[in-house]
Amino acid sequence: MTTELLNTLYVQTQGADLRLEQDTLRVHLPDTPGRRTLPLRRIESIVVYGHINLSTELITRCAQDNRPVTWMTRSGSYLARLDGAIHGNVLLRHAQHQLHDNYDARLAIARNIIAGKIRNSRWILLRAARDAAPAPRAHIREAADNLASALATTGTAPSLDHIMGIEGNAARTYFTALQHALRPTPGIPTFTHRNRRPPTDPVNALLSFTYGLLRSLVHGAAQQVGLDPHIGYLHGLRPGKPALALDLMEEFRPVLADRFALTLLNRRQLRTEHFENVTGGAIRLTEDGRKTLLNAWQEWKTQTWEHPITGRDVPAGLLPVVQARILARHLRGELPGYLPWTAA
Repeated sequence: MTTELLNTLYVQTQGADLRLEQDTLRVHLPDTPGRRTLPLRRIESIVVYGHINLSTELITRCAQDNRPVTWMTRSGSYLARLDGAIHGNVLLRHAQHQLHDNYDARLAIARNIIAGKIRNSRWILLRAARDAAPAPRAHIREAADNLASALATTGTAPSLDHIMGIEGNAARTYFTALQHALRPTPGIPTFTHRNRRPPTDPVNALLSFTYGLLRSLVHGAAQQVGLDPHIGYLHGLRPGKPALALDLMEEFRPVLADRFALTLLNRRQLRTEHFENVTGGAIRLTEDGRKTLLNAWQEWKTQTWEHPITGRDVPAGLLPVVQARILARHLRGELPGYLPWTAA
């Protein structure tokens, strides 16, 4: 699959071949007749995922034109980036640091991040309520109403501590209701609350593993755009922690991670035999469980979602890149604020 988005060409089909043909870029996909050509002047950067071939001539031309080429793993982890002699990443990161020192600006971004997360959490619950039996449906809708009340308070939160408190209360409400969205599965205990470090039941083990995949995807998106993943606004400066990646993860957790996990369990793609006990009372996925999950994750990332700012459908795996670019535009002063992505 190739996707042209925000003047960036994303290539995800394994074995695709990209070559320079005069002033055009020629794309050949394996097992696909014909080829696609794109004028180079239309493309500001190229991002490739996994095993994608680029000719030496194309790489050289991109370097001469200051057209960045970024290499990512198939799962979305950042590998490397080629720039020409002059590029603006240092200016973007300088703006990122400057805004971090502005408390009011940090708070404004943090408010929008949490508003996006709560709105997406409520969207998940409302969808779950459609298919639930009457009794659990009442619990889910009550939780959704509580999230609506929490959402209304995010815009006036007076401090970062206050917005983190709103997020914590909303998360507890959300996860308490999430149990009613899970269909009973033999051997899988009823999910009651979120626990980690280590997860002690299959559902929490699945959520933790999926959050790891999402974190890798978002971390790579931040690096790809040229942002410093360790300078965050909601999570601040945390030694050894990619605070910005943790920030940008928040709005995606409900839709890209939680819904993915719910789907695997409700469709019985993951069952009790896909989990195992380890020392200390922890639960983890077996090798077969991880294989099943990763194959499903690759398909999940190709599903498209409406993105109101770009005005088009975007594959799930590229949504974090779009949001990182929106944040970069805000840091440069091109947008008045950071606008989170929300499902519709």
